[in-house]
Amino acid sequence: MTTNSILCVGVGVPSLPADWEVIPAATPAEARRHFKTRPCTVGLLLARETDNCEELHAFLLEHWCVHWIAVLPPAMLELAAWRQLVRDHCDDYHTAPADSQRLRHALGHALGMAALRADDVAPRAASDATLTGRSAAITRLRRQIGKVAAASAPVLIWGESGSGKELAAQAVHAHSPRRKGPFVPINCGAIPAALIQSELFGHERGAFTGAARDKRGLIESAQGGSIFLDEIGDLPMELQANLLRFLQEKTIYRVGGTRSIAVDARVIAASHVNLEQAVRRGAFREDLYYRLNVLALDVPPLRERRDDLLPLAEHFFHTFYSERAPRVKGFSSRAAQAIREYDWPGNVRELINRVRRAMVMAEGRLIAPQDLGLAADAAAGAPMQLDDARIRAERDAIDASLLRAGSNITLAARDLGVSRMTLYRLLAKHGITAPSRAGYTGAQSE
Repeated sequence: MTTNSILCVGVGVPSLPADWEVIPAATPAEARRHFKTRPCTVGLLLARETDNCEELHAFLLEHWCVHWIAVLPPAMLELAAWRQLVRDHCDDYHTAPADSQRLRHALGHALGMAALRADDVAPRAASDATLTGRSAAITRLRRQIGKVAAASAPVLIWGESGSGKELAAQAVHAHSPRRKGPFVPINCGAIPAALIQSELFGHERGAFTGAARDKRGLIESAQGGSIFLDEIGDLPMELQANLLRFLQEKTIYRVGGTRSIAVDARVIAASHVNLEQAVRRGAFREDLYYRLNVLALDVPPLRERRDDLLPLAEHFFHTFYSERAPRVKGFSSRAAQAIREYDWPGNVRELINRVRRAMVMAEGRLIAPQDLGLAADAAAGAPMQLDDARIRAERDAIDASLLRAGSNITLAARDLGVSRMTLYRLLAKHGITAPSRAGYTGAQSE
């Protein structure tokens, strides 16, 4: 991809510097085709009164990573739908006919900001993102899963609530010789006690009122594959004996049945409570515990995976990007710092929920700590270190200078004693949205 590539959507491509590659596309459909082979980080939207606002909104929503500059007739800005489109999707806008010098300046700034932010974009994680990462804890777990998957013995997975125990179980199944068979997950704590025996082992017709026909249980439906018993510590004691019999003999009896049924299914169990302690309390059968605890896996909590936090947050941002407010482009540097410093007691489930909520509720282009609900946690943390104090002082100085200069970049840079490009770099570093410079024609000083 050429650094100075600009996709121009619309009719009437303006004259731009020779070292900029302009890719013309008359319609959004044509632009989509270009993006497949020649993606760009900056786009110029030449809107006309005859354009379909909803169609353009859908197109811009698909390509939310692009820095868009819009040029549109003044009359269109009187319409609420077009004003909303510019607010949601565009870094800047000009009214037609645009001043060529100011338009070149706006596009040059967009190219510069795109280049500055290119290094901050984390690679999108794989679909099983919870098990990806570079931290020592998750690397160890992946290595253990590879070893456990090749065996056929029962597996017992321990991990805090929300840490990804079911994903670990799915990975064991997916890498095992049984991967072509079914993977049947069961939450032992979610099935009513009166129904759990019938759900697990099935029943014969007439076994109880309402049993009008034979029914296979969930264990039987896992024939040739794996059955995942989540939160097995919630399994009633009387059913623990039935499960023990299945583990020993590989046979089950349906409720109301008199014949044994052979089932070839591997058992993978998980619990967020310590089953060894549950055995000592008399809440879990000791013989069942030792039958299950042949191959053990520990899923690490997020607080032990600091290096994986930002890639995971980025992955979930991309996964749910269609739910976000259109103007939201990613995480600010302060939000990234808050993510790294928070302990995540709810683990992956909490991270997903906070990211999804922030994507909807954020009011700026970049998600801030308060959007994640982490501002209070960060403020209540350890005493500020020297580097943190320096970063905060730098940001406060920039904010104060922009306020004094009325958001005028040139005046603010002069006030701070730095160049304009240095100020733009500092704005990107601190996640501060650069003030819009256009929305007008004619030569007005910054």
